Amino acid sequence: MLRYSNKNSRFGAFVFSFVIVAAAVSAFFLPAVNSTATMLSSNTPQSDPIYEGGVPTANAGDLEKLKQEEARLASMLASIRQQKLSVLRSRPLTIGIIGFGRFGQFIAQSFTKYGNVVGTSRSDYTDIANEIGAKYVPLSNLEGFVMDHELDVIVVAVSIVSFEDTIKDLVPHLKKKMQLKGKDACPLIVDVLSVKEHARDIMLKHLPEECDILSSHPMFGPDSARNGWQGHTFVYERTRIDKMLLDPSQMNRVDSDANFLDTKGVTHNLHENSESHIEGMDRVERFLSIWEEEGCKMIPMSCKEHDEFTANSQFITHLMGRILGAQGLQATPVDTKGFQNVLRLIETTHSDSFDLFFGLYKYNRNSMDTIVKLKESMDQIIAKLLQKEGKSDTTLPGAKQSCL
Repeated sequence: MLRYSNKNSRFGAFVFSFVIVAAAVSAFFLPAVNSTATMLSSNTPQSDPIYEGGVPTANAGDLEKLKQEEARLASMLASIRQQKLSVLRSRPLTIGIIGFGRFGQFIAQSFTKYGNVVGTSRSDYTDIANEIGAKYVPLSNLEGFVMDHELDVIVVAVSIVSFEDTIKDLVPHLKKKMQLKGKDACPLIVDVLSVKEHARDIMLKHLPEECDILSSHPMFGPDSARNGWQGHTFVYERTRIDKMLLDPSQMNRVDSDANFLDTKGVTHNLHENSESHIEGMDRVERFLSIWEEEGCKMIPMSCKEHDEFTANSQFITHLMGRILGAQGLQATPVDTKGFQNVLRLIETTHSDSFDLFFGLYKYNRNSMDTIVKLKESMDQIIAKLLQKEGKSDTTLPGAKQSCL
């Protein structure tokens, strides 16, 4: 049996609250499940009176009953969501953000709804932090940022090219904090980079093993989500909990007993009889719940899969925007809707720094494959045009030259 000391009384209170919520969920949903099971127990055309000749039919009043059931379930879900929100706010996280620039401020505005926020950056953003209800510590006092605040989570929101140096600078202060306050004092470290394998490898290489790691990519920013996070995609991988390196493919295949495998093939349980494990999982879930409550579309995905997908979505978008922008395209009095979309693509991609574009290229091992395929596709299209005209591609100026 798991024992709780006095210092963990808040955690015990949370577990008690969670049990209450679980009981409420059971009370709400078991009748619905039983009712639904009764409705579906005879769901074959042979035994269900609603079916005639394999085609579903409806009796008078069926639609109204379904609407009533739909309304009842919606009311239950709304009630459970409120209970979940109460549990989340009963143990507010203290979240530190390294890199309090435009994106760091953007996420801090939502984080302050659910907990305490402490930001740090090279520039002085004290006034902005005060406006959004956060604290601010200059990056020159990184030790104070780590040591003087009971940070549950540290979000590293710097550029791709400066990420590794930032992690290296952070490590000595994390080690000092653990020496003075115990190994369980290490906060959850979260990255929000657009490339995931690179960030994952760096965190696993440099961070103390006591630091839990969550790899994430909010696939939106201050421009695309200026009106809120609702419906925007948040990709994440639970990378390490309680010194355990998790296999993301197995975490997505948790069995009915909540068992899963780690990267060594060892079976574990989501609710293992380890206080540090439970605390670690709870901290990750509370942080993820902030994004859920803000309406994000939550997608668990391995860092490897993420980079494979984004090379053919995010990187190629930025690549095409940069290529088209290099041509100096401008609006004309006779623009089609399609061309207006092209100009918007150029504007959007150029609003991000070239360092971001360079990072997407250099630190995603799939990016060069995307460039090669793009060139091959362009060559094929040009060859078809020339063939249609009865010419050879050798007639093109510089046809034998390659950008590669």
